[in-house]
Amino acid sequence: MEAGIVGLPNVGKSTLFNALTSAGAHAANYPFATIEPNIGVVPIPDPRLQILQDHIETQKMIPASLKIVDIAGLVRGASTGEGLGNQFLSHIRETDAIVQVVRCFEEAPGGEEITHVDGDIDPLRDIETIEIELVLADLQTVEGALDKAKRSARSREDEAILRLDLLERLHPVLAEGRPAREADIGSDPRSPGMLKGLGLITTKSQMFVMNVSDDDVLGEGPLAAQVRKIAEERGSQAVPVCARIEEELSELEEEDRLELLSDYGMDEPALGKLARAVYELLGQQSFYTAGEKEIRAWTVNKGASAPEAAGVIHTDFQRGFIRAEIYSVAEMEEYKSEKAIREAGKLRVEGKEYVMQDADVCHFLFNV
Repeated sequence: MEAGIVGLPNVGKSTLFNALTSAGAHAANYPFATIEPNIGVVPIPDPRLQILQDHIETQKMIPASLKIVDIAGLVRGASTGEGLGNQFLSHIRETDAIVQVVRCFEEAPGGEEITHVDGDIDPLRDIETIEIELVLADLQTVEGALDKAKRSARSREDEAILRLDLLERLHPVLAEGRPAREADIGSDPRSPGMLKGLGLITTKSQMFVMNVSDDDVLGEGPLAAQVRKIAEERGSQAVPVCARIEEELSELEEEDRLELLSDYGMDEPALGKLARAVYELLGQQSFYTAGEKEIRAWTVNKGASAPEAAGVIHTDFQRGFIRAEIYSVAEMEEYKSEKAIREAGKLRVEGKEYVMQDADVCHFLFNV
């Protein structure tokens, strides 16, 4: 699961990225990696892993992870070479979702002045600026592919004609300043895969992080309200985060971190909220495998079948799937052991048609 973080300069985007990746680096027994200077992989906080570990003796615990790609601050004209942002747009073409950080505070803590690139604070203008640049970047991609597609379509090959049709459907939508996700791509079953192959940024699901001040950690102020409204209108997510607090939290030991959270009336750092919002945005859920060697969280799309979930672990598991033995984390919490779950008749044997549920704990049986 990958999310690309975008935003204007001085909105707190990199502060948030640094806080999230620092938190991942300091999380006990959790894997963390920096793939490139602007890409980090952080563990997703998951209390259900601890519930399983409380009742299953294991050597290690591995959470699901979120890959975060930090894009240099975009400015007007980034799609045509202004600023540095255009150099990094390619990094988010492979991500699953776009997280736009929007400044929702007037003044930095302590009265420090952080100059906005446009001179004043206007969240809706900022959102529009970023989205126009992403649309223009996609428009360049489509225009660059159109001439080649027209030449290829002269062959009258079915796939070449379909590709040209797709590009000609996308072009007017992008030219009007609208995201590619609003285009009608036709009914051909090959079109979604072909669209994905174009790597267009504005086909991706998008959510907002409202970077708020430390006296508005719940994002209830008027600036955050503007972002919430636009997110609701789009059926998207808007998560309040105080990047400065998150950065401070990432540097503290557990006891001090809990104390600081309590001081601000927060129940957890922002990573948990952000990860759950991305999960919901992408229609994903977690299932678990648990044994003596490891307890591990895996990510799967809602509605996935048991064989598809098995394939997340290894393609052989899906190819040779026989059945799955399944119970829930809640049942482990109630019965305290797999033996007791089995004796109570709660261990379910499910076949190829089973649709995975959030918090399923699975043993997959397969043969290849």
